[in-house]
Amino acid sequence: MTGTHDTSTGTGVRTGRGTTPGDGGSTRPVLVRGVRPLGGDATDLLLADGIVAETGRGMTADGALVVDADGLVALPGLVDLHTHLREPGREDAETVESGSRAAALGGFTAVHAMANTDPVADTAGVVEQVWRMGRRTGLVDVRPVGAVTVGLRGEQLAELGAMADSAAAVRVFSDDGLCVSDAVLMRRALEYVKAFDGVVAQHSQEPRLTEAAQMHEGELSAVLGLRGWPAAAEEAIIARDVLIAGHVDSHLHVCHVSTAGSVEIIRWAKSRGVRVTAEVTPHHLLLTHEEVASFDPVFKVNPPLRTPEDVAAVREALADGTIDVVATDHAPHPAEDKDCEWDAAAAGTTGLETALSVVQQVMVETGLLDWAGVAERMSVRPAGIGRVAGHGRPIAAGEPANLVLVDPAARWRVDPGALATWGCNTAFQGSTLPGRVVATFLRGRPTFVAPRLADTPLGSAAAVHAASRPEAAQEVTA
Repeated sequence: MTGTHDTSTGTGVRTGRGTTPGDGGSTRPVLVRGVRPLGGDATDLLLADGIVAETGRGMTADGALVVDADGLVALPGLVDLHTHLREPGREDAETVESGSRAAALGGFTAVHAMANTDPVADTAGVVEQVWRMGRRTGLVDVRPVGAVTVGLRGEQLAELGAMADSAAAVRVFSDDGLCVSDAVLMRRALEYVKAFDGVVAQHSQEPRLTEAAQMHEGELSAVLGLRGWPAAAEEAIIARDVLIAGHVDSHLHVCHVSTAGSVEIIRWAKSRGVRVTAEVTPHHLLLTHEEVASFDPVFKVNPPLRTPEDVAAVREALADGTIDVVATDHAPHPAEDKDCEWDAAAAGTTGLETALSVVQQVMVETGLLDWAGVAERMSVRPAGIGRVAGHGRPIAAGEPANLVLVDPAARWRVDPGALATWGCNTAFQGSTLPGRVVATFLRGRPTFVAPRLADTPLGSAAAVHAASRPEAAQEVTA
């Protein structure tokens, strides 16, 4: 599990066939020819002045960079509600720049950066620092998530109002990585954020039931001799919190739902009109606890991988809308935190560059969702929950040109050492996945151009920083 990045300069530049720009990039119009928005009928899109200026067939535009998009699907730029960018404090694992580059490569145009940094993002000063780093990088819109409690310690509320009023305009708050286990504090947080239309995103894990837990609790954990993480530890907190959210009429968001029981509780709460939304990660959509038998720490995540029955339940819940969105829980770690024995390994997997491919495999190719449904769950709904203006919008004239072009027929093999993220800990290592992001546009500016377009005028315009995932995205024959 090795990768290369330049820690001396902090630039994180990787060389290869694809390109991503930084703050610069082309200001010329882009004419995308023959693309299929949401997998529908082919059309042309003219991107100019940050918007989709025009749509239609047989279009021309003087001076425009032309993209031949025959066979490609256009989606609104993806929005991730749950990304760990690690900066400030853990630049050995990831930086805002390297994480933003990975996001652009994965088709994202906005990400929410979680608060468990060092120092913790629990003040206006820290969230503004993260926000400004994101603006300087310019590859995606970085929206900081503020901590619910000071230092993530679960003892007193953080400066929620100050973070909301800051330049970062924080609207999502979470102690993710830790549960807000105190019911009174959780109630106060939910009440507080109502003043500015905020959201509290909960990491649902009853701490007393999961002390020293290493994997899903069940027959396999007993066989492997690993202390179990019971489904009830997740479900108990969700049940408590939806009742509190309903009582105070505030917006609760449930992070990384992983069990069939959690799905049923959320479904019940929604049927009663509780303002609750929920997310599922790509790894919980695809992988099961059986992977743990390998004792490979790339499969150690929190919450843990669950049973095949749980996987089936979260897939169906995503399809029927009980679970609202896919969120990556992108959690990069340096090699030394994963290349060790299972008990000592850090929990988490990277996900920004593989998320769309996993969703295509488990949801689109199984018929559970079409491309419009993918756009709804990976762009429209997360943009709404995260209060991100200009994202998740229709692909139509006059709308912001935040777009991703996808080749659904492509296949690629995941090489963890060649991903743009500095974290090489991907649970999908060695897998062959469907679908390739061909280009990502942030307000009409290309932030990623895949190898197939690198030698075109669009690729030349985008080549401000040399960076790619070429080996990570090796094309293979079907």
